[in-house]
Amino acid sequence: MSAAPDSTVPPAHQSVRAESGFAYGVIGADLHVLGNGMPLYLLGKWSPAAPAPTQWLRELPSRMLNARNAVVGFSGRHDERRSLHAWLAEDARLSMRWLHGVGGQGKTRLADQLALEAGAGGWQTVVATHGPGAVVRSASHDLRSNGHTGLLIIVDYADRWPLSHLNWLFSNSLLRQPGLPVRVLLLARTDDAWLPVAEAAAEQGAATSRQRLDPLPATVAARTEMFSAARDGFAQHYGLADPPTVVPAVSLDSPGMGLTLALHVAALVAVDAHVSGRRAPADMAGLTVYLLDREHAHWSRMADDGTHHVGATGGALRTPPEVMNHTVFVASLTGPQTHDRGMAVLRGSGIHDASDRADQILADHALCYPAAQPGDGTVLEPLYPDRLAEDFLALTLPGHSVTDYPAQAWAASTSRLLTVRDEEGSAPAHLARALTFLASAATPDRWPHLTGYVEEILRTDPLLALDAGGAALTALAAAELGTEVLEAIEERLPPGSHTDLDTGIAALVHGLAVRRLPRTRDPLARARELDRLGGRLGFAGRHAEALERTQEALETWRSLVAADPRTYETGLAGALTDLGIRLARVGRREEAVAPAQEAVRICRHVAETAASEADDSAEARTDADDGLATALNELGIRLSEVGRREEAVTAATEAVAIRRRLASTNPEAYEEGLAAALNNLGSFLSRAGHRNETLEIGQEVLAIQRRLAAEDRAAHEPQLATALSNLGIHLWEAHRMDEAHVLTREAVAIRRRLADVNPAAYESHLADALANLGAHLAGAGFLEDAVPPTAEAVAIQRRLARANPAAYEPDLAWTLSNLGAHLYEVQRLPDALAAGREAVEVLRRLVGVNPAAHEQDLASGLGNLGVYLIRAGRPEEAAEASGESVAILGRLAAGNPALHEPELLRTWWTIADEHKNQRPHAALEAAEQAVRLCRRLVAAEPDTYATDLRIVLTAQADVLRILGRAEEADVIVRELDDELL
Repeated sequence: MSAAPDSTVPPAHQSVRAESGFAYGVIGADLHVLGNGMPLYLLGKWSPAAPAPTQWLRELPSRMLNARNAVVGFSGRHDERRSLHAWLAEDARLSMRWLHGVGGQGKTRLADQLALEAGAGGWQTVVATHGPGAVVRSASHDLRSNGHTGLLIIVDYADRWPLSHLNWLFSNSLLRQPGLPVRVLLLARTDDAWLPVAEAAAEQGAATSRQRLDPLPATVAARTEMFSAARDGFAQHYGLADPPTVVPAVSLDSPGMGLTLALHVAALVAVDAHVSGRRAPADMAGLTVYLLDREHAHWSRMADDGTHHVGATGGALRTPPEVMNHTVFVASLTGPQTHDRGMAVLRGSGIHDASDRADQILADHALCYPAAQPGDGTVLEPLYPDRLAEDFLALTLPGHSVTDYPAQAWAASTSRLLTVRDEEGSAPAHLARALTFLASAATPDRWPHLTGYVEEILRTDPLLALDAGGAALTALAAAELGTEVLEAIEERLPPGSHTDLDTGIAALVHGLAVRRLPRTRDPLARARELDRLGGRLGFAGRHAEALERTQEALETWRSLVAADPRTYETGLAGALTDLGIRLARVGRREEAVAPAQEAVRICRHVAETAASEADDSAEARTDADDGLATALNELGIRLSEVGRREEAVTAATEAVAIRRRLASTNPEAYEEGLAAALNNLGSFLSRAGHRNETLEIGQEVLAIQRRLAAEDRAAHEPQLATALSNLGIHLWEAHRMDEAHVLTREAVAIRRRLADVNPAAYESHLADALANLGAHLAGAGFLEDAVPPTAEAVAIQRRLARANPAAYEPDLAWTLSNLGAHLYEVQRLPDALAAGREAVEVLRRLVGVNPAAHEQDLASGLGNLGVYLIRAGRPEEAAEASGESVAILGRLAAGNPALHEPELLRTWWTIADEHKNQRPHAALEAAEQAVRLCRRLVAAEPDTYATDLRIVLTAQADVLRILGRAEEADVIVRELDDELL
């Protein structure tokens, strides 16, 4: 009896048709494409490897090493499998793991085994393949869960994906199916790219972990178990009746046998040699040569044997072995190509007669190395596994010491031809693979002679290293290329941060610094080297290392200043500013203030000296002033982060004055800096309670940013979004709600667009804008509309705070408080209560670390929680929360009335209004406190607080009536009616 279909999953039909190209679709997931229509990545269901025909496998023994041909059953790696299954069973809804190990360690085989075992437990597995450079065939994939227990997504070569493309994958709705646990397994050779990937994953709400796939245990027993399993699998295809008679020719406890692939190669060669009567080599290089010799023999047999026919052409295989050798070399560098691209590649590779016979050569090559997926129509399928392809490249290029394998004179020129730009200056699409493969094989423990060929490519065109991407840069850094080549690349690095290159740039700059620092005797050169290294490590998310290098740089700058203050104090100030930023980035915000203050003192001294000395040029004075403004801006940020709001306002006010003066003489150079300084000042004024001064500042900033964005949208749109968001806040605080939410909607639209492109950089800013939009919509009376953007903001900030509580919990607490208020207004009391409790929990943690920065927010959160509790019929808990709120605010208001009395007034009024039915006496006391406070505020600012006084007087009259004191209530009402206010 067949099982009934899952009624919760509706049937779906998707028609995919391609005309002059390809058509690719998915059901139950998002499809992200580049501007040229190429998918950023391809998603497809995983399926177990299908056994290949024995005769076909034996034609080229290396085919048996390809995991997709399912020759060798999985064995060993018991601890690693247990760890992965424990990861699948974790409570987290979304979790990502970075599984890394050198090429040949068995990552793909382990991932396939996990998929097989997870499938037995009801999990579905999906494979994500990077799109750019891949060949896409028309297809449709139904990826809906269909009642599965969980979803496992395997991402191979994750370290070769640009971070922005991984961000798109992490944002896919496939990863966010209600009630379905999702695990993303990212396979990589190293963990160099892990930190920024982990940050990006955490921003999507994922738990993160990494797992190193270590070399196989050095015990002979463990390695013999894996060797025997592989030998037995190969022996089946050779018809070998007694496999145990085949023993390894190489010692299994040698260091080279720590790779899964090495044991499989040893087993394959041992079986093949036993059957054919050959002698198996006793070293790893010899084993590799043995397999490659079998490739050559196969090409020769096929060229000589007229019974082999090419299906596409109907003729005999006509490509000579030497041309096939050349073609396999090309395929190893380029990877699979469409037929048209393959034709172009061959014609530009230096292969003899390729211009006239390219189609025949491709057809013959495809007979030896067919496409991975039948029907793909691709050509130039490379050798597998990748490590064998890398070894083949290395052995074909002259310079190695393996005498049994002849190198080819044409290999060097072909590698150059395949890595040059076209006539329009564009790098070849396969450049990333070509450079990564060559560099990965060029490490000192493998084929160091390849460094010369890589250097020759890059010496001619260093920018190719950047065009090849972050993974190639990382591989180049590990290959120990010549310093002059790496420095030529370094000279062309983009300034500032570049999401997709930062990891590779950090590896390259770190590698250069390791070489240069030990021999750098000049303290100035050393300080600058450390400054650069700290900055690049910071961009790559290696914040702890960045802090160490910046601290080291600071020590060097101090020694320079001790000898010559006038020359080096500006450099010291810059290092101090960087130190403040690094400390704040790792959550040590209190410590970050002191270096920022010292930087300001130094910059102020430099500016005063430049202004007083006639021999200083106008340019020197301008630079000194600009440096002081920058230091003041950073100090303002550091002070604001720790709740020292008035001091932050003072620093920002001075920075604005300086930047305004500079911009008046040179707007093009300094107007952007003025806008940034004004933006900070407006934010600090608002937080310090000086809200009347913020509107004009916000309007000026927005005018500048609109003008700059009109000239260069890409460069200035993030700052425009910030200006819109900040002015929206200032308008909201001025009770101009309609204007506020219009500007904030525009900010949300911009930030959502930016976050779609680069979630790691902009998603936190999107959350801020969404939270502001929710507040402004609620203030304008659109209560139902306020909930969705605020809830979305909470979801984002909750994910961010899991990864970095110190950085993101303050924003999460504020947004949770707002969400609770909005839910309360639309009668969703249980949800409001849950949000309010969570907000207070977060705020208590924050106050424990920094009371000055967070006590007012805790008081506000407690006040809101008191309202939800009283409405939930829990007056005792409500009294406790509300009482703690007014106690905190009363103490704060005593120290700074202008900042805290408005919030105290709102809290007293709220208690009076919300508690009047269940706690009328307490409500009356609160109303009286509110009236007394509001009368004092009206005396100072009648236009601001007159309406508030009417509100609190009305609340007082309401409570009096509840208590049966109608005459007193009538007196208040008459006061209001007679407009005695």
